[in-house]
Amino acid sequence: MLVFPAIDLFEGKAVRLYQGDYAQMTVYSEDPPALAADFRAAGASCLHVVDLEGARSGATPNLETVRALASSGLFTEVGGGVRSMAAAEAYLSAGAKRVILGTAAVTDEGFLKEAVAAFGGAVAVGADFRDGFVAIRGWTEKTSLPALDFCRHMEELGVETLICTDISRDGAMQGANRSLYRELTEALKLNIIASGGVSTLEDIAALKAGGLYGAIIGKAYYTGAIDLKKAIEAAT
Repeated sequence: MLVFPAIDLFEGKAVRLYQGDYAQMTVYSEDPPALAADFRAAGASCLHVVDLEGARSGATPNLETVRALASSGLFTEVGGGVRSMAAAEAYLSAGAKRVILGTAAVTDEGFLKEAVAAFGGAVAVGADFRDGFVAIRGWTEKTSLPALDFCRHMEELGVETLICTDISRDGAMQGANRSLYRELTEALKLNIIASGGVSTLEDIAALKAGGLYGAIIGKAYYTGAIDLKKAIEAAT
């Protein structure tokens, strides 16, 4: 299983939000590329990046920082406001290996189909769940789409990778929703990346045993709750 340490970008800095709330933001580093170098030194091969400003505006304000991160030698996936072919192309041209469609995958299926046709496996979908349903627009709006039904539809459309977040666990240090990921892995042939609440080596071991493709580590790394090197060793 792959481990994706996370960098959330805001004004060129690495920050973390609590459950997607911009009013509850903590700045962890003013030098994201240095963080990426630390990740690589710990044995990481992958990097998960979210442009929090882009998530609100649909633009790519942190493109140059993404370019610097992508040049770190880590397989870099990036999301946050990827709502157009131009934004997807900009990130991929900057060196990102995969772009993540979130709200746009729900609200603009035509764009999703176009992106998958153009970029294939370089497109992932971020599926954010609240109370068993898909949430969009920075987690502020819960749709009537059941989580599993949505994931099955993504599989039908040719999406290969799903980044699945249980919003209630994000940043809460309560552990990953292992039953959710087990259900998704058993029902789907997609590459499933767990996001939200991955905070212990036990989480990593359980997710690996459950057959997940990857797991994202965010707050647990920054607070020192989990040692990245040990997490990577537990996942391999």
